[in-house]
Amino acid sequence: MEDYHINIFYGDADQGCFADIPDLEACSAFGKTPAEALRQAQLAKKGWLEAARAEGKPIPRPRYRPVIYQTGS
Repeated sequence: MEDYHINIFYGDADQGCFADIPDLEACSAFGKTPAEALRQAQLAKKGWLEAARAEGKPIPRPRYRPVIYQTGS
């Protein structure tokens, strides 16, 4: 099953982890640990998709792949 990529990174200033979903504009979350940030991002994704459906807005297909996972064409 294809799903959206989630980036997780640590922020020194906030002493916690941020998670964002590049394919879903402004869909991000915060947690004190990477696991918590991931859980929060999954909740944010669910809410983002529900809101888009309710508003009749287009839902992008998962496309983002970090360079380290891309293969040559």
